[in-house]
Formats: sequence, structure tokens, C-alpha cells
Amino acid sequence: MAAHPTGIPIQLEPLVTRVLAPNPSPYTYSGTQTHVVGTTDLAVIDPGPDDPVHLAALLATIAGRPVAAIVITHHHRDHSPASRPLAAATGAPIVGPVAFHVGDDGPRADAAFDADYAPDRVLAEGDTVAGDGWTLEAVATPGHTSNHLAYALCESGALFSGDHVMGWATSVVSPPDGDMGDYMASLDKLLARDDRIYYPGHGEAVETPRRLVRGMLGHRKQREGQILRLLGEGAQPLAAMTARMYVGLDPRLLGAAERSVLAHLYDLRRRGLASEEGPAWRSAT
Repeated sequence: MAAHPTGIPIQLEPLVTRVLAPNPSPYTYSGTQTHVVGTTDLAVIDPGPDDPVHLAALLATIAGRPVAAIVITHHHRDHSPASRPLAAATGAPIVGPVAFHVGDDGPRADAAFDADYAPDRVLAEGDTVAGDGWTLEAVATPGHTSNHLAYALCESGALFSGDHVMGWATSVVSPPDGDMGDYMASLDKLLARDDRIYYPGHGEAVETPRRLVRGMLGHRKQREGQILRLLGEGAQPLAAMTARMYVGLDPRLLGAAERSVLAHLYDLRRRGLASEEGPAWRSAT
């Protein structure tokens, strides 16, 4: 868990301050981390859940300074709902990825999509938001969600990685919107960059980002290899396969693990390596 309490602004570098929301869970770790960028005018990245205590902490951190933009990485409801009361309090526009609505049949109550998310400006790859002494550039990183964006702070080499890369755990990739092929491609994309540090939506800063991304790619490829070996034994029900792959996992996380296994299976099916057979899966080779 984080080494600082919720609601207390922690300055991470001259242009970046972090405020932790009081929404810890097995899926959010110590809570959602809101990042405030700038000194004279500000951007607020992922204001978090619509929680009056967290909103008060953000307004105290803002301390009357103008807010140029409220910036969203993706519209899961542990990241974007507070954008609306914060916009009402500050007059700032909400900017971020395109809004969409999808049925979320995954196990995460905290990860259901924020149905009321409606950005004033839609951002895509390469778009920028700027203020006095800072520029945020959108980096498209689909996978955890199809519209996920990270943001590069051009002046310092930092990347706000949202839920795409976190130091404490791998991201949940839950179909139908989460896509394992996209997730792996986005990791490859980040590996080719030279960002100095990552500030994720949950967990501590990642000070060796390329090393972590290489490890995450290796981990997912190992999971894929496990799946292919199990399918080689014959038809496999999803739940049974997940239980064999995640021995000793916190039972509260098994549902999310199953969604990630399913995302791998969909990716393998698309590549002609797996097929669905009733309630089970088998090798297609």
C-alpha cells in the first residue's frame, strides 16, 4: 500500500503533485491517484471517483489557481466521475478519450464504465493540452480499454500511464472492450519510447519503466504459453484453466484473472491458434 495517507498532496517533481483518493480495493490497490500538473495554471489528471472528501482535497490542492483542463486516461468509474463536480467548481473543460458505452460483464464493480462521462474535447494520439510551463501529449495505449490514453509531460520526460502500466500489478484486460492484442501492442509502443518515469493511476511511481514493460511483455507471453500447453491436453473450460494457472491467487481476484485468460483466448482465436467448443476451448493447431 501507499506510504502516504489519502487526501494529502505529495509533490513528486516540480510540475507534478499527487493526491490519493480514499477508494482502496483489491483492484485499485491503495486507491486512485490523481495527478495535478503545473504551478500557476493546472491540469488535473484522473480526478477519480465522485467522492466529496476527495473533491475537497483536490480543491485544497488547487488552492484557487486556474485549471486549464481536467484530463482523463479512460472512463472507468474509479477514474473519471469526479471530473463533473470538479468542472462545476473550477470551470475547467473535461478532455480525454472518446466516450462510448459498453456492457461490462467483468467482475470488477469499480471498473464499470462511467456512463455519464462526456468530454468537452476529445483527444487522440499526438493531441496536446498545455499551460504555463507544461505540455501534455496524448499517447494512445488501448488494451485495458479500447480508448485508453497515457499522457507524456514533455517538459520532464514523465508519462502518466493510467491503468495501462502499474508497478504493483498487471492491468486487467476484460473483454468485450479490453483486448489482449491491443494491450501487447501498446506495451511494445511504450517500450520503444524513452520516458524517464511513469506515474500510474494506482501504485507508486515506476522509476525503471522500460525494464518493467519488458517484464510485463514477458509475463503475458508466459501466460499465453501456459494456455497453449493446457489446450494441448484437450478441451479446457475457462474456469478450470484459470484455477490451474493462478494457484494461490486471492479468491477475490479470480474473476478478474478469468477475464484476462479469456482475453488471451480471444487473441489466440483471432490468430488461428485456439477455438471455442461449447463451454470449453481447445487448440486449433
